[in-house]
Amino acid sequence: MKQVHVAVGVVRRGSTFFICKRADDQHQGGKWEFPGGKVELGETVEQALNRELYEEIDISIKVSSPLIEVAHEYTDKRVLLSVLLVDEFNGEPFGKEGQMHRWADVSDLKEIDFPDANIAIVDAILALSAS
Repeated sequence: MKQVHVAVGVVRRGSTFFICKRADDQHQGGKWEFPGGKVELGETVEQALNRELYEEIDISIKVSSPLIEVAHEYTDKRVLLSVLLVDEFNGEPFGKEGQMHRWADVSDLKEIDFPDANIAIVDAILALSAS
């Protein structure tokens, strides 16, 4: 089974988090996600995330910290999500590739349709916000 290592950015501003909607023709299409992408050979998670966030939502990371690692198996692939909390960044995020995007309040995260692998990320955010 194919395994994909993905760097994921939980971009936070106060009690809101930046999310994007996956294109309908993508794996898990039509669902909301935290932005990020594949870690390429020779890249660290931080390098991959900085590259992906610039490509997808036009920001560069100033301050980030590890949030959670999630291993999830779908029927067609296995993903390893290395998730960083992004607290400071340069730029104003938007859907640079034309994707729908929004700031979601922490209180709304449980109601949003995320891919199954993202549920653990939402739980980690809620635990962090509760502390």
